[in-house]
Amino acid sequence: LLAELNKIEFFCKNGKKLTTENIVKLTNLSENHSVGQLADNCLAKNKKIIINIFNENNFSNEDSVLIIRTLLNKSKKILKLACEYEANKNIDETISLAKPPIFWKDKEITKQQIYKWNPDKIKNLIFEINELEYNVKKNINNSLNLTANFVLEQST
Repeated sequence: LLAELNKIEFFCKNGKKLTTENIVKLTNLSENHSVGQLADNCLAKNKKIIINIFNENNFSNEDSVLIIRTLLNKSKKILKLACEYEANKNIDETISLAKPPIFWKDKEITKQQIYKWNPDKIKNLIFEINELEYNVKKNINNSLNLTANFVLEQST
């Protein structure tokens, strides 16, 4: 913590404007887990990793919509892949034929997600994510709790 405060102090002494973005960079908060990692691990049902991500990041109520939208987009991608996998029963072919292509480092977690979700379950999840977004927008002051509870519930 002292090192991060020293970085901020040095930054300000050089006459640079201190913004939230600069604070995040200087305190290495941007090195924490991304919202994408949270969504990926939720869909892979890695509850232990999800808990670590929530403990290590300082998500705000405003981040809830970003988390929800990321989870929704990734769920739609998994739906396409799960349908393809159900048709061909070959996980490697499903991954290699994906459009857009799946980056090599994401292939293993994508396989986990496909194995965990069948098309009917992922369609239901997409419906629930849309309901969650509606509830979050109605209750913005409690949105992070609603989102975190939903993510944790889906990862079990």
